[in-house]
Amino acid sequence: MKKTYIPENYHPQLDRYDMQRAISCIKQTFQKELSAALNLKRVSAPLFVTEASGLNDNLSGVERPVSFDIPAVGADAQIVHSLAKWKRLALKRYGFKIGEGLYTDMNAIRRDEELDNLHSIYVDQWDWEKIITEETRNEEYLRLVVKAIVKAICDTNDHLRLRFPQLKTQLKNEVTFVTTQQLEDLYPNLTPSERENAFVKEHKTVFIMQIGGALRSGKPHDNRAPDYDDWNLNGDIFFWDETLDRGIEISSMGIRVNAETLDKQLNIAGCNDRRELMFHKMLLENKLPLTVGGGIGQSRLCMLILGACHIGEVQSSIWDEHTVAEFEKAGITLL
Repeated sequence: MKKTYIPENYHPQLDRYDMQRAISCIKQTFQKELSAALNLKRVSAPLFVTEASGLNDNLSGVERPVSFDIPAVGADAQIVHSLAKWKRLALKRYGFKIGEGLYTDMNAIRRDEELDNLHSIYVDQWDWEKIITEETRNEEYLRLVVKAIVKAICDTNDHLRLRFPQLKTQLKNEVTFVTTQQLEDLYPNLTPSERENAFVKEHKTVFIMQIGGALRSGKPHDNRAPDYDDWNLNGDIFFWDETLDRGIEISSMGIRVNAETLDKQLNIAGCNDRRELMFHKMLLENKLPLTVGGGIGQSRLCMLILGACHIGEVQSSIWDEHTVAEFEKAGITLL
């Protein structure tokens, strides 16, 4: 979806005041559910990192970070795109042990984001990371973690429906797992996003696995940075959104690269210059713990549970004048 639109006969399920109360309730409830499910402790996190550290998430490799100089430090800094790498380093620095993890609020600016119903230049998500062992660094464990996150989301939705009976969102707790290659085989004539939508429409709650590497067609399902997720042990959690009549991605996550897979993926992606950065050196020298982690969109989750049709109903950001005018005409407030 590349264009903002208003679904036919759409009306917000809550008024402005109750919307804010519900957003607060979702965030408080889900944080408790997530931390209990995965044994996570809350920590503080940076809004920016130094460019030279290599800690910023490069996303698909084409997005420009917001950068600025810090005269007092004599270094250039970047607003984080996500905390995918920082979290792993933090687990080591803070002395976390195997089976323990952290979560934090991550706020970012993605200046090159295409704005539509689901996308904003302001990104708010729960970033989380947990230490695992070599024995649990496998697909079976990844599936267990995905199921735990989905249960936390569904339990949060159930809690909100009790607090706000006007809400009608129903979520399927059972997860269907599918690889990107299976999707390409099922829908060879569709684009990757069309394949996602077709499959999620049928199965409602889906984890799409193995994102980043080339498929048999020679093209990847989607681009992923080579230096955080293992492309064979990652994926995205999707739910079917009845309001927008489409699948929406709530979380991108995965088991992280070890020294071997980082070396391989840097070669494939042509990013060998990163080997000299602090984070990458530590990883290649096996000085960082093995981890699983991801990001869970706060505004996306609020949209889903509250049945909102635009991300601007649940977060304050900047929108073009035409979009604001169209939504005002329809009686919908964009924050």
